[in-house]
Amino acid sequence: MKAKTKLWFTEDGKTVMGAGRAELLKAIEEERSLRKACKKLGISYKHAWMMLKKMNEALGEPAIVTVRGGKDQGTFLTDLGRKLLAEYETGKQLINETIGDETAWENVSFKLSARNQLPGKVLEVEKNGLVCKITIEMEPSVITSVVTEEAVEKLDIKPGDRIYAVIKSTEVMVAKAVSEKGQTKTDSKEMDHSD
Repeated sequence: MKAKTKLWFTEDGKTVMGAGRAELLKAIEEERSLRKACKKLGISYKHAWMMLKKMNEALGEPAIVTVRGGKDQGTFLTDLGRKLLAEYETGKQLINETIGDETAWENVSFKLSARNQLPGKVLEVEKNGLVCKITIEMEPSVITSVVTEEAVEKLDIKPGDRIYAVIKSTEVMVAKAVSEKGQTKTDSKEMDHSD
């Protein structure tokens, strides 16, 4: 059996970037032309424009710019577009490394239902752009969760914190106790690890 993941970035509930949009931005960066990028990816020009329009609306500013006329004409990524693509590629690489890291899955023999809250202690928080890799010790095992940087900041997660790994059939979230009464707060902007 092999684990698979999907990664996407959201802003206020709107999808900003997923695999398709990342491929489109990468092709635009390489080809310096939206038409050539569409041809390379085998998608229609109209479909590409709709993808870019939705991305720009979610971001509130453009990820690409088109220059018409002259020798420098073409379609180019803005600074935001390049940063977004780099963050996406970094996040994808981090997730692939985590899934491929056999030590992250060692000794995990819990019986899981649709939702489990497993107490643990944060060993490490590795920030990498828009995503963070949280290493959690749960005797006798250690697990890794990949969540957004926003979630880590919102929950103020740092090494040594006692947290809960909230495991669903499609993802691993984290929760942090906020009072003596055991109330927890969770962040719903976790990265989905569904197939």
